[in-house]
Amino acid sequence: MPAPKNTARRALLVASATLLSLSAAAPAALAAPPPSATPSATPTATPPATMSTLGGARLGLPGTQVNLGAGVPVLPEGLTAKSWIVADAESGEVLAAHNAHWRLPPASTLKMLLADTLLPRFPKTTKHKVVAADLKGMGAGSSVVGVETGHTYTVHDLWLGVFLRSGNDAVHVLSAMNGGVPQTVEDMQAHADELQAGDTHVVSPDGYDEPGQVSSAYDLTLFARSGLQKKDFRDYCSTVRATFESKPIQNTDRLLSGDTDVPVYQGIAGVKNGNTTHAGATYTGVAERNGKVLLVTMMNPRKHEHNEVYKESAKLLDWGFQAAGKVTPVGELVPPVNAVQASAQPSADATSGASASTKPRTGGAGSTAAASATTGHGSRGIGIALAVAGGLLVLLAGGAFLVNRRWPLPDLMRRRPRP
Repeated sequence: MPAPKNTARRALLVASATLLSLSAAAPAALAAPPPSATPSATPTATPPATMSTLGGARLGLPGTQVNLGAGVPVLPEGLTAKSWIVADAESGEVLAAHNAHWRLPPASTLKMLLADTLLPRFPKTTKHKVVAADLKGMGAGSSVVGVETGHTYTVHDLWLGVFLRSGNDAVHVLSAMNGGVPQTVEDMQAHADELQAGDTHVVSPDGYDEPGQVSSAYDLTLFARSGLQKKDFRDYCSTVRATFESKPIQNTDRLLSGDTDVPVYQGIAGVKNGNTTHAGATYTGVAERNGKVLLVTMMNPRKHEHNEVYKESAKLLDWGFQAAGKVTPVGELVPPVNAVQASAQPSADATSGASASTKPRTGGAGSTAAASATTGHGSRGIGIALAVAGGLLVLLAGGAFLVNRRWPLPDLMRRRPRP
């Protein structure tokens, strides 16, 4: 991506970025984990007449919200998801939405909130020996990566299990390291509140179907946008293949890894997929093309065909890249509470325009100082790598946020030709 304009007004700067691409010949995609079979409260069949208006009044209206003016392409046909949203990841502008604040079961897309909450707390080299108590409470039919009692794992390996295989076993071990599932649920809810994700009620850290556990397309997009501020989050969500205890594992995000009926999406770099009985298929993805970075979230397509959630997501991303710069937004992704507070009370350095480094708050939305990209453990995203050479993200003073009304992502590079 070309260097952004008005760099001094951005919340994040990136020294440089590198691309790690895969060869054109990729092995066949692995089967996705089966949906959960445990029942929970049945979600409503139709959206509420009134929903949250966070981000704009139109986002609280049921149905599709889009401004189709001159030069704006029509929305693609065949979008059957109960709720969806497509937004500019950098500016936060919501280009179009459908029942954006409808509170629905999120499935494993809720793991984005888990990662955004816990990633700053444990260095990736930390080791943990799993005991039986760590794996208690997992729902029947949970997707797993293969964590075994008595084995020792690094935090790095556990996060690979979470992002690539949506392993609820890895989630429960990380939760145990954080003080247990109830503590982790409490921490996740507190972080959701900090991100202004008011549609979200956390009951389990893995997104498993539980009565009362809900989120929305709007909130899931907030979680992805916050997580993508962190280098480790970007590295994990863009990893296509890796090894887990010498076993090969592959990302079940079909836009990232491909499948027989879904090609790898040009410019894709994650973020997270999910599938349970009551949530249906859910997905949040980020992609870059021609200097634009878009986020898309899809919840529960009514059309139950193979990989339907990815097909509809790809259609909406295509529309978003065609419409970007032409369509008038229908709303915006709001910043975290702490970003708003920092902007309301700029420091002396901010007033003078000098940059200031910000100490990351445990579990907060600020980016951590990132380690260098891992090698030998996995292949990074087939679109853009999102890895930062040198590993330092420099936080500018918070006062720039409200002036610019942005919370931009670190710079992303255009895809390089394969050898």
